[in-house]
Amino acid sequence: MQSDTKARILARIAGAAFLAGAAPIVMSGCDDGGPAEEIGEDIDDAVDDAGDAIEDAADDVEDAIDDATDDEP
Repeated sequence: MQSDTKARILARIAGAAFLAGAAPIVMSGCDDGGPAEEIGEDIDDAVDDAGDAIEDAADDVEDAIDDATDDEP
């Protein structure tokens, strides 16, 4: 059960990392420096922030799981 939870957490982190990495590649077509590029940068920042938040939450959950399982006999 614990390995399933950790696997799901790691899958979410991997997904967030993929999205954070893919966003700049997708947005690289916005070379004109106009409003589309600004929107792309805003999206990139939002994806990075979301990825960081997911990673932080996953770390907290993993720590809580580790703490809970350390107390078991």
